[in-house]
Amino acid sequence: MNNIDDNKENVRSDSSSDNLTELLRRAEEDAVENGEEIVNLADDVRALTDDYAEDKESLSAVSLTNYDTTSSSEYLDQDIQVLEGLEAVRKRPGMYIGDTTARGLHHLIYEIVANSVDEALAGRCDCITVNVLPDQSIRVEDNGIGIPVGIHPTAGIPTVEVVHTMLHAGGKFGGDAYGVSGGLHGVGAAVVNALSEWMEVVVNRNGMSHFIRFERGETIVPLTVTGPTTKTGTITTFKADPEIFSELDADFDLMTTRYREMAFLNRDVAITLTDERVTPAVVKHLHYEGGIVSFVEYLNRNKTALHSVPVYFSNEQDGCFVEVAIQYNDSYSENVYTYANNIATIEGGSHLTGFRSALTKTINDYARKYNILKDKDKNLQGEDIREGMCAIVSVKLKNPQFEGQTKTRLGNPEVRTVVESTVNEKMLLYLEENPQNARVVVGKSVSAAIAREAARKARDMTRRKSALESNALPGKLADCQEKDPTHCELYIVEGDSAGGTAKSGRERKYQAILPLWGKMLNVEKSRLDKVLDNDKLMPIVMALGAGIHNDFDLARLRYHKIIIMADADVDGSHIRTLLLTFFFRYMRPLVDAGHVCIACPPLYRVYQDKKNRYAYDEADIELIMEEEGWTNPKLQRFKGLGEMNSDQLWDTTMNPETRKLLRVEVADAQLADETFTLLMGDRVEPRREFIQANAKRATLAD
Repeated sequence: MNNIDDNKENVRSDSSSDNLTELLRRAEEDAVENGEEIVNLADDVRALTDDYAEDKESLSAVSLTNYDTTSSSEYLDQDIQVLEGLEAVRKRPGMYIGDTTARGLHHLIYEIVANSVDEALAGRCDCITVNVLPDQSIRVEDNGIGIPVGIHPTAGIPTVEVVHTMLHAGGKFGGDAYGVSGGLHGVGAAVVNALSEWMEVVVNRNGMSHFIRFERGETIVPLTVTGPTTKTGTITTFKADPEIFSELDADFDLMTTRYREMAFLNRDVAITLTDERVTPAVVKHLHYEGGIVSFVEYLNRNKTALHSVPVYFSNEQDGCFVEVAIQYNDSYSENVYTYANNIATIEGGSHLTGFRSALTKTINDYARKYNILKDKDKNLQGEDIREGMCAIVSVKLKNPQFEGQTKTRLGNPEVRTVVESTVNEKMLLYLEENPQNARVVVGKSVSAAIAREAARKARDMTRRKSALESNALPGKLADCQEKDPTHCELYIVEGDSAGGTAKSGRERKYQAILPLWGKMLNVEKSRLDKVLDNDKLMPIVMALGAGIHNDFDLARLRYHKIIIMADADVDGSHIRTLLLTFFFRYMRPLVDAGHVCIACPPLYRVYQDKKNRYAYDEADIELIMEEEGWTNPKLQRFKGLGEMNSDQLWDTTMNPETRKLLRVEVADAQLADETFTLLMGDRVEPRREFIQANAKRATLAD
């Protein structure tokens, strides 16, 4: 196969567009050995199909419980308490919404939707619509009773204006208008208003429709009665302020994921999302009568459940309502999602602690009682019992205390007691009444314990071997000279040939190279003992030096940037996906801390005379030709990393000044888990559906 630089014929055309077309045609001819086009699906892991229908048969076997969160209060003007104005919000927005990126933008949307959900929890609303409008503004409408519009007894202005212009002015802050709340403790609407370029609020209440408009937190159009209406509820339309936010383009897929979650947690509420920025508009109807039972079935939809009907139980005690749904599957990972007043408690908290401790005790008690565990056997550990478990733990309480750096850990100590007693009683009752399912669950836990013991022995053997050997690092690792991990990079490279080029082209002071070869283990289908016995993955574990699974310690990490470098073809994509699955399942803190990156080698070398430029796509080629004033440059299509020499690899993929890296982030743990299960799990049909649904969105590789 000849590279295009061996072709002495110049490309000539009357226009740069014709030049580009001819350049691409010749590059494709040189790079492609056969005429097949390969669909590369691993580049867009978020493109999951999201159509989901509840399993009515399984729901009929579950008795769901409603928690009375309704309020006897009529939500009047005097329910609103006033504390301070909005000046601080615009000066320090990060204190209120975290940051001013796309994440902060979605926080604004969430706060308005959360207000409507709180209306539903108070028994005054069952329908919420959220529209993303063509100008990037957001409209949220509910059919509650509407924000009070009378004159506030202490502020002397309409209450709806107080709610939107003063902090801590909501009915949830020390008032009785709401039983439980999932917003920013009464400051949500005011913060959103302060950070919006403009906001318009329509209140339908007491047979009349009212309108008020704000700009950057200031009242521009005072409250006006616009006429009679038969509707009730509040309609809020706002546009985030471009002076504050770096991103105004709402991610509709992320919104769908987040508000589907909210619909699962509030089964009496129907949420409709509409994206009007596209034609035709995209509409998502989210309403799940099964609540969290449907939630675990949804999360398990691409896995094989070990019992068809999820375990469900609930309890109300001391002003706290706890709801639990559990379904085991044949995977080896634990997925427990916890919520307090509809807020995802990512850092866990007292409810998670109570759930785990009670579940471990209950399963062990049952296994002892029915002689599944003998007297000589050790108790099952929590990780054994939670292997392959998908669970939702949702609590609702009057005054939640959120702790931690991101305020996503529930701190109320009394909640642990309620959850523990509920799980102890209800889970044991379920096991007694469903002996066949109980045997399956306990049997899986025992198998997990056996595998855990085998993994422990393998780890101990590896540690002893490392202690005896003078060099415990993998033989193929070309380490760097720098000893400070914060300055060190590890390139995990596909193949020995590319690894050799990378070793020659690297900066030895701070860049280490670890080549991989042969078929790698798919950890999605393997337990830890198999992972520890794998000669492809253990060199990675040894090179990183931070352990694996429960023994993983980020403080011992030898490199603070781990870069996956593979070809831009289907095999390279598969290797990237296998490695990302491994890191996500067995070294999750590595991903959460932002240490994992993907190298993005260019597809083309564009050159004329002695000058080289590199392009990632056709648009880049056009831009380069325009910038350089080139009309007839030559073009080389890189089929793989092995086609680059060491200088080219350094310039394009390893030089911090010129390279392009993608940092791997987990914005949504549930979506990440679903993605790895779908791409690397046992079930073929969901993967086939994924391919059919997303083939047109995939990139083409040679």
